[in-house]
Amino acid sequence: MSQDVKPTRTELMRIKKQIKLAKQGYGLLKKKRDGLILEFFEIMKKAKELRSMLNSTYKEADKRIKIARALDGDMAVESAGKAVTSRPNITVTHKNIVGVVVPRIEASSVLKKTLERGFGVFTSAAIDEAAAAYEKLGEAILRVAEIETSMRRLLGEIEKTKRKVNALEFNVIPTLEKQQQQISFRLQEMERDNFVRLKLIKARLAEQ
Repeated sequence: MSQDVKPTRTELMRIKKQIKLAKQGYGLLKKKRDGLILEFFEIMKKAKELRSMLNSTYKEADKRIKIARALDGDMAVESAGKAVTSRPNITVTHKNIVGVVVPRIEASSVLKKTLERGFGVFTSAAIDEAAAAYEKLGEAILRVAEIETSMRRLLGEIEKTKRKVNALEFNVIPTLEKQQQQISFRLQEMERDNFVRLKLIKARLAEQ
């Protein structure tokens, strides 16, 4: 603060109010950050489990399709795949996690019965098993997509909240507190100067 500008009590009160609000905001943001981090680690744990399940489901599907090709030939497998007409119904809605909007993916008709696949009852058991394995893989992919998208959004919000917390802790609040100290010091100086001036005036009046 410039020494030429005389501070006022009103200005001091304004700075104190700003400090109070900044500290309240800092406390709320810290709680939000901590809550987001807890949720992130919970979701990350689930994501690891789902990713592991996805890998094993993929391996099973890959094995089943190879068996079907070996037993029935590529042409039969390809014909069965082209015969499938129905597709899963996928609906994307949203849910709220500690103030962060994340996707909720809901799908129906992913897992089908043999007659629902569209290639009739004349295919081999190997093709049916391969189809079932890939349906399970599709369901696993949707679950992983939902949870990993949620993780990315939570991580983005954590980083944004951390930046706000750090800005308040290391910039905004210290700057305001320094301004408060400067204003308080200048006001005390002004009060001392006024006190000395009054004493001098009283002494002169007494001499007269």
